[in-house]
Amino acid sequence: MTQPTWDELGAPMPSDEFRAASDAIVTNIEQVIEGKTATVRLALAVLLAEGHLLIEDVPGVGKTKLAKALARSIDCSVRRIQFTPDLLPSDVTGVSVYNQETHDFEFKPGAVFANLVVGDEINRASPKTQSALLESMEERQVTVDGTTYELRTPFMVIATQNPIEMEGTYPLPEAQRDRFTARIAMGYPDPGSELAMLDAHGASDPLQALRPVSDAATVRRLITTVRDVHVADPVKQYAVDLVTATREAPDLRLGASPRATLQLVRTARAVAALDGRDYVLPDDLQALAVPVLAHRIIPTADAQVARRTTDAIVADLVHRLPLPHDRQRPTYDPGPLDGTGNGNGRTPFEPRRR
Repeated sequence: MTQPTWDELGAPMPSDEFRAASDAIVTNIEQVIEGKTATVRLALAVLLAEGHLLIEDVPGVGKTKLAKALARSIDCSVRRIQFTPDLLPSDVTGVSVYNQETHDFEFKPGAVFANLVVGDEINRASPKTQSALLESMEERQVTVDGTTYELRTPFMVIATQNPIEMEGTYPLPEAQRDRFTARIAMGYPDPGSELAMLDAHGASDPLQALRPVSDAATVRRLITTVRDVHVADPVKQYAVDLVTATREAPDLRLGASPRATLQLVRTARAVAALDGRDYVLPDDLQALAVPVLAHRIIPTADAQVARRTTDAIVADLVHRLPLPHDRQRPTYDPGPLDGTGNGNGRTPFEPRRR
C-alpha cells in the first residue's frame, strides 16, 4: 500500500489557521464533555498523529461519549461497532456475497471502512474478532479473500473498555495493545464540572445537537501540518533513551517496542502543533510518556505483587532519566505525572496557571 501524498492530504496550514481549526474541534467536543480539556486535546492529538486511541476507565465517566463527540465534530464517515461475544470478523472487515443477478461475488465493506471507527467495549469480543482490526490499524488496509482494499485518510480507531469488570471479557493481546498510540483514562469530573453537567445534560443529551465544525479535507491538512513539525536530533535521542529505559527497567519483563518510539515522536509533533510550536520539546515527550508507553509494557511478578502499576513505573523512569540540555518550557506544563493509573492527575495539554 502506498502512503498518501501531500497532494492527496492537502497543503500545510498556516499557524493561525491551524490553531483556529483545532480549537474549534476542541470547543465543540467540550459542549458534551465537561471539565476534561486535557483529555479532549490529547484525543485530538492522537488523531492528528495518525494514531489510534484506547479509552480505559470505569463505566459512566464518558468514554463512549468522548469518542462519539470527536467523531461528530468532523464531517466524515463514522461507524460504530458494539463489540459482543458473538461478533464475527466479517462484521468488522466485510464479506464477499454472491450476487445472483451478476453471477459473481460482490464485496460488502464492513464497519472498518470509515474515517473514524468507534469500538465500544472492545474486550467483549473474542480474540478472533479483535484480530480483524490488526491489519487496518497498522497498514491502513483490509485484505479479504485475497483482495486488498485501502482505507481513506484520516483513519482512526477509538476503542473503549472497562478495566474493572473482567468477567466474560477477553483481554487485548499485546500485539493489539501496541497498535494503540495512546491509552487514556477519563477520570471523575471535579464537583464544579459535575454540577455544570447536571444543567447541560439534565433535560437532553447535548450529543444529539452536536454539529460538525470540520471535515475530512481539513483534518488531512492538519495532519500534513503536523508532519512538518521539526524534531531536533537531541530530542529524538531522548525519545530513544526513554523507550530503551523501559526495556532495561528491573520492574518490567517486557519493554516498549520500536513502534512505541515512532508513535511517541509522532504524537509529540501533534502536541507541539496544538501548542502553537513548529518544534518538539523534551517536555512534550515527558508529558506523553505515560499515555503512550504504559499500556505497552508488562511488569514483572514482583512488581505486580508490590502493586506497582505500569503508569507508576513509566512515571518513575521519566523522573530519573536526565533531560537534554538547553531545553525550553512548553506553554502547557505537564505538571506532576500521575502514577496511580486512575486518571485523576495532570495530563498533557492541561493549561498551566500563569
